[in-house]
Parts: sequence; C-alpha cells; structure tokens
Amino acid sequence: MSINGKVLPHTPLAVDFWQVRKCPGTRLFFLSHMHSDHTVGLTSTWSNRPIYCSQTTATLLRLKLQVKEQWIHPLELGEPHQLPLDDIGKERLTVTLIDANHCPGAVMFLFEGYFGSILYTGDFRYTPSMLREPCLRTNTTIDVLYLDNTNCDPNRTLPSRQRATQQIKDIIRSHPNHNVVIGLYALGKESLLLELAMEFKTWIEVSFERMETLKALELPDVFTTDTGAGRIRAVEQSQICSATMQQWNKEQPTLAIMPTSRPLVSFHSKVHVVPYSDHSSYQELEDFVAALKPTSLVPIIGNCVPESLSALLPGKRRHEILVPESVRHYMLNQPESQRSSSAHTRLHHQQRQHFLPLAPKGVIFESPLSKSRKSCEEACEPESLEQDASEEQMDTASSENGSILIDMSKNRPPDKNIKVLETCGTLLEWSLKIWYGQTQCVVANPPRTSLLQWRL
Repeated sequence: MSINGKVLPHTPLAVDFWQVRKCPGTRLFFLSHMHSDHTVGLTSTWSNRPIYCSQTTATLLRLKLQVKEQWIHPLELGEPHQLPLDDIGKERLTVTLIDANHCPGAVMFLFEGYFGSILYTGDFRYTPSMLREPCLRTNTTIDVLYLDNTNCDPNRTLPSRQRATQQIKDIIRSHPNHNVVIGLYALGKESLLLELAMEFKTWIEVSFERMETLKALELPDVFTTDTGAGRIRAVEQSQICSATMQQWNKEQPTLAIMPTSRPLVSFHSKVHVVPYSDHSSYQELEDFVAALKPTSLVPIIGNCVPESLSALLPGKRRHEILVPESVRHYMLNQPESQRSSSAHTRLHHQQRQHFLPLAPKGVIFESPLSKSRKSCEEACEPESLEQDASEEQMDTASSENGSILIDMSKNRPPDKNIKVLETCGTLLEWSLKIWYGQTQCVVANPPRTSLLQWRL
C-alpha cells in the first residue's frame, strides 16, 4: 500500500506519515483522516509522540486502530491552536483545522510559524466556501500548498457530487424491481447513503463492522444489519464481482453501483460505474490554486503536476527557512523511552549479526517453485493495482471469483479493438475497443499465478 503522507522539510512536523525511523527529527504528527492509505504504519503500539486530528477522526482512531488515549489530541475546527516547537517554550506554531469536504473527520491543516505558512489539504473536494474560512480570508500568503492531486488530469472532467447522486437515483428509479448494492470503502460516502435512504424510503443494509463505524459517527437511524430489511445494501467494493452478482441475482434481481471517479469500464449489464468523487476535479483544483496563489505547490501523490496548474503560481521565490536553534535541539533529542528502545534495537541487531550463518560460496541454485513464483510475480506486476483505501487507487473488485471491471487508467492509452474475455466466473462478454490500431485479447483479472495476454 502506498503512503499518502509527507514529512514537512525544516520542521518537526509530519502529516499522515507514521514511519518514525524514516523521520527521526519529527516530533508532532498530524492525521488528516482515517482512510487506510493515510494511516500506513499507525498501529495500537504507537507511543511517545502526539497525534493531532479532528474530534471525529480521534473517535475513529480509538475505535479502529486502538491507539492509546494519551497520544491522541483532538482539535476543534476553525480555531487557531498553538503548539510548542521546542522544549523551552521559545518557539511555537499555530495550526488551524479546516473541513476538507472528503469523508467524516477529514480536515486540511494550515500551519503558521518560523517556516512561514503551509496549507496541507490532505484528501479534499474543493468548494468556494473554503476560501471564506477566517484563516484563509485574512490575506494570508500561502508559502507552500500541499495539494491533493488525485484527479489532476486536465483531460478528464468530473460532475459535481450532486449531479453524480442524481445519476445514481435515476439508475435505481429505472430498475424498480431490483435490489441495489452500492460498492463503497470502509469509510466515506455516508451522505450518499443517507440521501438514497430518504429518496427511496428504505433502510440501508450494512455489515456489523460498518454499523459500528456508523454508530460512532452518530448518523441518522436509517441503517440496519438485518438481512432483507431494505432494498439498498452497502458492501465493500471488492465484493462486487461476477460470482457475487450471479448469487445475488439468483435470490432477487440485483444491480450494483460503483460510485468512483476512477475510469472503470464495466463488463456486466447490471454493474454501473458512476463518477462520484470525494476528491477535487481538475477544474476545481485550478480554481483553488488560482484563488490562493501559493508561492510553491507540492503534490501529495507522486511528484508531478500539470504545467497548466504550475502556470497559476505567481512566480515568487520562497524565502530561505532558518530553523531556530531551540527547534534544532528539539528535533535532535529523542524522548527517553525512545532512546532506550533504540538502544535495545541496536543491541538486538548486533546480536543477530553475530550469529548470522556464513554466506554460502559457489553456485546457488534457486528452487523451481520459488523461481516460478518470482517470474509469475514479475509478469503480473505491470497489471497489478495497489491496494489502497484512497478512492482512485483502490484495487477494485479484485477477487478469485472474477473481475467485471477494467481500470482504463492503468497503462492503457485511448484504445481500439481490445477484446476482453472473462474466464473466471460465469461471464463470457466481449467488448471491442482500439489500442493504437493493434487488436488485443486480454483476460480480465487473471489468477494471481499467471498473466495471460495475447496480441493477435
């Protein structure tokens, strides 16, 4: 799973980054929201360093990851909070949390201190109301903007969530005798479920695990774990595959809806992909950057942004950052418990090195089994999708029972005559598209032990 977090240079701060050994100078950690690609490395064993987040995220942090209460520091949104940057009370920073309009508890962080001002969006869906936040309305110059660039493709357009919600309602309304399955992640799009419950006057069926989260969020009482109680059911996206679609339709006519901005193509007549996104569209990113006029821009995902977005920057040079001496000492000094832990780790490592067996000499033969597994993994690697809870990075519907979705963004240019044949499950569906004039036959979601692809 990829890590969608950053250590902020020349500061003791990190956002959504939890690999302590890779950031030894970091002392203050900030969590933007509880999607799993932003909590990689954060577990119940976390200690010695405070975590700052919203109140909702703090609740989910205790519930889902069992992080100890003493390390969780929830902060109110919209209020400036002062935090120490050294051990002697000389240097402080001001941090303000702003609603990120992404999922329950998701926030942006505005940091202000000796380093200037840094706005870290985390995952967000831009709305003009964000610019009316007092902390952004006071002519604050943003020196560095860390930007959620999930949908940063100038060639793709996305509808508003209101329009996407209407598309989903229209699909459901055109299938009055069908049950409806909505493919979601563990957290997010609860507002969509609420709207569908009200529109169609039905309970929303959920798993016991999802119900635990919904209760913690204190949402309206439209959810149930009783099977058959409602017409609409929320499931994990990975559950939507050919085998489950066949099973559901044996019991009752069922259609599935995948609300995501990933460019997925469905090969099942009853699976509908709707471009509903909790991330900003490219046009929204342009509007946001043009309004803020940050001195510099850093993408949160990868390290590239389109030239058309960079062209919106004012072209000013950021001033050189001088780290105060007290902050440097703060970043160099480890907590006492951390020092003893590090000493124990070094001793253990030295002991292991002392008893390591001698390296073999001469020819080393690789077993046929491991060799075949390795070559298979290498073959599959270009086609594999990273496991992420981030909306546009999730390995959608990967299942041994067979995939019914193809992600056209994964190294697939605009195509002609792609023939897709599904061998897993009961579907046998062909779709003709063009791939630079070359006809191809591709097995959709092949078993993980092989990658079958033929050029005709």
